[in-house]
Amino acid sequence: MSRRPGCTVRPGLPTHVPMRFNGLKIADLPHCTTLESHRFCAFPAWKTPLSLKTRGGHANNAWGIRHRGATAMLGQIMTLAEGALTAPSAEEASVRFFTAASALGATYLQTRLYRRPVERLTSQAHWSAGGFIKRISPQGWPGSAAFNYVCFDCNPLLAAIRENRTRYRFSDFAGHGDPRYRSYWDALGEAEIAEALCTTSYGSRGVIASLHLGLGEREPSIDAARTMQLAGLLLTERLMDFAGGVPDDLPELTPRERDCLTYMADGRKDREIAEITGVTEATVRFHIDNARRKLGAVNRAQAVARAANRHML
Repeated sequence: MSRRPGCTVRPGLPTHVPMRFNGLKIADLPHCTTLESHRFCAFPAWKTPLSLKTRGGHANNAWGIRHRGATAMLGQIMTLAEGALTAPSAEEASVRFFTAASALGATYLQTRLYRRPVERLTSQAHWSAGGFIKRISPQGWPGSAAFNYVCFDCNPLLAAIRENRTRYRFSDFAGHGDPRYRSYWDALGEAEIAEALCTTSYGSRGVIASLHLGLGEREPSIDAARTMQLAGLLLTERLMDFAGGVPDDLPELTPRERDCLTYMADGRKDREIAEITGVTEATVRFHIDNARRKLGAVNRAQAVARAANRHML
């Protein structure tokens, strides 16, 4: 089948797709600056603001003295994302992220930065929104019959966009055992994709940044998938910055809001955070929701990524 316009395939890996955003090159957009003129700097070694405090005369993990065990997963997330966070361009951030994720089994990458279509969301409308930054895939995959099939003929991922999902697996919407999607997975298999993870950030004025990360293994471990998805959200938040999709003057977070987000990023549930910090679950939810609103995030996961990307944690 014919190759779609806007997709330039170079021999071997990686495969590059010209970065356009609503018909404009990324360099033409406001705030799409290089690292030297951007307020971001190299991400420092991760440090947690979390602490210990006594309650009722007994030592209890809470606000005040550093809690060393709260950052095991965060350390992995930041290690995976740090190259992307210091990249001078959207394309370079994508390449650095894929290089790091390859060690965890990543075989494919696609990043986009675009505006949500104003018309009814269809496969064609979603494609026409453009904004492709980078695609790293086997030679010949873009524009192939299998590629066109998953992009246009059978695209179960539109439901995730309608629901404003920030992270999911492709199999959440196209089950491996569902006979309706047998051809879908066969087509993805031609790009060495046995499973794929998606992370999406939502910004102002309908701006969307997304990452599709293909994996060679059908069932990655829960921890590995979570690490790649949360690091992926840091990448999409970084991509959002290149398009000015997030205001620069976000309100400051309180120490307790920062601490709750940090614990949550490390995989803690509200109940666990309440026990660690010595407050009620309702108070934990209050702090997290306040932080989410201040950051303009659609959910908790995006709030964590946005705060980490802007060095608020």
